[in-house]
Amino acid sequence: MLVYPDSMILIYYLDSIGAFQVLAATRLALARSRGDRLAVSDLTRLECRVTPMRRQAAATLVKFDDFFALPDVERIPLSAAVLDRATAIRANYSYKTLDAIHLAAAVEAGCGVFLTNDSRLHGFPDIAVEVLQ
Repeated sequence: MLVYPDSMILIYYLDSIGAFQVLAATRLALARSRGDRLAVSDLTRLECRVTPMRRQAAATLVKFDDFFALPDVERIPLSAAVLDRATAIRANYSYKTLDAIHLAAAVEAGCGVFLTNDSRLHGFPDIAVEVLQ
């Protein structure tokens, strides 16, 4: 199964300390132990890389880039189909634009679950949304 973690899950996982890092690491380890693959979009990559670039944290940036290059991490392109679906999601559910793009990318890629820490996305009907809290 493809699992789409949103950007904050990966930021907690790769560049955080504390309870949310443990939650993210535990959930991603479970996915991998089940043989699941992770799916990310170019938007995920962009969001994860902004703060390390801003802080000029080269080691953290390498950590993210290495993660995105892993063989079990599938890159989802932001195609016209993804953006059209995001438009519909935004119009019908009033989610923020970036959330709508993430959800659309996950749905268009055929992901089985969308991991987030944003409880506002719980109940989105087109994909199972798992809120880590």
